[in-house]
Amino acid sequence: MSDQSRPYRTAAVIPAAGRGVRLGPGAPKALRALSGTPMLIHAVRAMAASRSVSLVVVVAPPDGAPEVKNLLDEHALPERTDYVVVPGGDTRQESVGLGLDALPEDISVVLVHDAARPLVPVDTVDAVIEAVRDGAPAVVPALPLADTVKEVEPGAAGEPEPVLGTPVRSRLRAVQTPQGFDRDTLVRAHATVALDGEGATDDAGMVEQLGARVVVVPGHEEAFKVTRPLDLVLAEAVLARRRANDGF
Repeated sequence: MSDQSRPYRTAAVIPAAGRGVRLGPGAPKALRALSGTPMLIHAVRAMAASRSVSLVVVVAPPDGAPEVKNLLDEHALPERTDYVVVPGGDTRQESVGLGLDALPEDISVVLVHDAARPLVPVDTVDAVIEAVRDGAPAVVPALPLADTVKEVEPGAAGEPEPVLGTPVRSRLRAVQTPQGFDRDTLVRAHATVALDGEGATDDAGMVEQLGARVVVVPGHEEAFKVTRPLDLVLAEAVLARRRANDGF
């Protein structure tokens, strides 16, 4: 099929198999509640809010797929968006790969979105999709850094660490999700590159190691990652503001 005739159906893969230990004991991070609704539901709705997203694939904990499927069935999602739930693997890379395996053949644009970023605005989702459709193999939303960053020689916890250098802040960006990809490029990256925390630390980094082009589009301050208890407080405040201002 030529590029001109190839369909541009878009799917979002949401790996939600992690436990989120930094939020403390209890339910997996993706199932923690924000304003009475699990974070995962907020994240799925954020993807489904884009009219370009026709399918959401949720990658559940290996032993929790039925529970997650029931959870999605209980919450209202846009009728135009289908969703499926598949069991995940032991690592994030395995889980994303299983999500990719579940995609129909006519999906050509793939978003990979953190369930722990439940509040990303639809305009950010649409900007990522548009950039992929315009020809970028990989697209990441990102924000400029407010803080100066130091490169250090890692040491023991709590011990002073020698500074090795100070990167130019104007060239640095804090990356968010959803990250968007040409499907064939992302599948090739997962088949050939290891996500190991040293080289590639995200899906876009895996594509970088292929030598493919990755571009940045503007992110949004509300697309922050809910990792620690204080992030939950901030997320609740954002939701309260949305309800007050927009009837969200």
